[in-house]
Amino acid sequence: MKKIIMVLTMALTLSTSFAFTGEESISKKAVNAFKTEFAGATNAAWTAANNCYKVTFNLGDQQLFAYYSTSGEFLAVTRHISSFNLPLNLQSSLKKSWSKYWITDLFEIANQEGTAYYVTLETADSKIVLKSTDGGNWSIQQKVQKA
Repeated sequence: MKKIIMVLTMALTLSTSFAFTGEESISKKAVNAFKTEFAGATNAAWTAANNCYKVTFNLGDQQLFAYYSTSGEFLAVTRHISSFNLPLNLQSSLKKSWSKYWITDLFEIANQEGTAYYVTLETADSKIVLKSTDGGNWSIQQKVQKA
């Protein structure tokens, strides 16, 4: 559970706390794990934070973000998606329950524990972050009233 929270925090802030670093300063275990897990990846760019590495890369026509611990353990992979890529029940739920909001961010996060979806919804007055684990119902993760 701690890993999911750490990865979520990293994914939500994406690049804000990362500093660019070349592949040569990244753990060889992390680089080798990445090359094994994502064979065929192109344009890999590594960044480092206090407790993990992030690699931004392309696989096919998608841009992905993979996270590794400093010891080289795979933590998660994320990608931005369109609402059309959500499971049908989640698409329907957003349309029914959150029709007054527009989507400002939507991404999928996958790790050994499964797949989760995070969506940021906004109106002129509020911002809400919802989460769905393994295609189940949406739960509110954060709700903010705009000033």
